[in-house]
Amino acid sequence: MREADQVRQELLAKFPWLDASSRVSRSRRLWVEVSDYSKFAEVLNFAVKNLDFDILCTITGLDDGPVLSAVYHIAAKDGIILNLKTSVPRDRPVLRSIVPVFTNAEIYERELIDLLGFKVEGLREGKRYPLPDGWPEGQYPLRKDWKPENLDAITPYGKPPKES
Repeated sequence: MREADQVRQELLAKFPWLDASSRVSRSRRLWVEVSDYSKFAEVLNFAVKNLDFDILCTITGLDDGPVLSAVYHIAAKDGIILNLKTSVPRDRPVLRSIVPVFTNAEIYERELIDLLGFKVEGLREGKRYPLPDGWPEGQYPLRKDWKPENLDAITPYGKPPKES
């Protein structure tokens, strides 16, 4: 049975520059940070096509101060989970959609948009998720600098409805 360290070695054979930014946390858990977002798709595609990581478990969004990060948790049928982390500048948080690779990514990408303010290029138009349609633009409740008081001055959340 394959272990996470074996997967790490296969990744390093293809991408030796990942050595310092990858670690095995348990026998079936591997963490890899792709600090240069322009190389992220290549690493993801290699993991899917060559290492059989064909299950998207979820995507976690993080506010890491000057950058916003996304961790793509992908699994193989043998039970190994590969956590691929990448970051983009906070003032230009643009990611490419991975829906062409994982169709179930759409809901997670909508969460990144609504809750952290990512822009996801290539994601089709659709309803907001998980925030309601009337949620104010520019209000991202999972950013560390966001305060609930920000809604106080914005309708419809902070003001009573207008009387007719």
